[in-house]
Amino acid sequence: MGEWSTWCGKWLGSPSVETLFERAHLSTVVGLRLADGREVVVKARPFEQRLAGCLEVQRRMHQAGFPCPEPLVGPEPLDGRGPLRGLVVTAEALVPDGIVLPPRPDAPELFAAALARLVTAAPSAADVPSLAPAPPWIGWDHADPRPWPWPDDMDVDLNDRPGPGWLDETARRVRTRLRRAALPEVVGHGDFESQNIRWNGDTLHVVHDWDSAVARPEAALAGTSAAVFPAGGPEDRPATVAETERFLAGYARARGRHWTREESEVAWAAGLWVLAFNAKKATVGRPNGSAAARPAEEAAERLRRAGA
Repeated sequence: MGEWSTWCGKWLGSPSVETLFERAHLSTVVGLRLADGREVVVKARPFEQRLAGCLEVQRRMHQAGFPCPEPLVGPEPLDGRGPLRGLVVTAEALVPDGIVLPPRPDAPELFAAALARLVTAAPSAADVPSLAPAPPWIGWDHADPRPWPWPDDMDVDLNDRPGPGWLDETARRVRTRLRRAALPEVVGHGDFESQNIRWNGDTLHVVHDWDSAVARPEAALAGTSAAVFPAGGPEDRPATVAETERFLAGYARARGRHWTREESEVAWAAGLWVLAFNAKKATVGRPNGSAAARPAEEAAERLRRAGA
């Protein structure tokens, strides 16, 4: 508490007096009440150059009236000698209330409309600092000639963990398809999962996790979101092929446009990339690369739609 209180006093003008919550995964995230009554969320993680771009995207989105937390300061260093020493910290206003969307038949359309609203409000990629490199779950353009990027939450080279064969081959084919795409990039959210989104009924309340801001072709942003939007929610699973199809159709309607054949293939390829990446991570520590997250038959259907 002392380390956070000192940081808040220095950068927010008021020390913290109460911890509201704390959780840690890729970052350490802490909710704090300050002495002046404000409630904030501070987030500590290793420095990456792309954080400046992510913070600027979040600032622009908040200024545009999109429902996201207001960024307050950062990234700034966390002084001291504790386990978080050497990390950088940002602070944003705490947005209370809202719930994770419960299972409902129109969930694909609701999430699709929310993403379309986000992309519509986002600044252009040229107007913010670089958002590269993209996180690995959306990083099919990584520099390694082998199919898999280094995972974000494991200290392991996935390329040294062979199998299952269909999954490694899927990654190669999807990556080839995505790298030959020639579509303009837009700014969006690269981790549009249920766990990062809160609702009031069917009204979007807030979108969190702006470290996941990315610049990708619009079809790729829609495709990755269409594949994973239920994750972290009550069902905590990937989307089915039918749900992905409904999400992509709903997104196109919300944006008042139609997908070209190239865009449709890129959308399906991008969605399959993130599913394959998650499935590959799930095989680590399992004999012969077993227990992939999605069945090979569904991957084959997604490959067909991706033209890969």
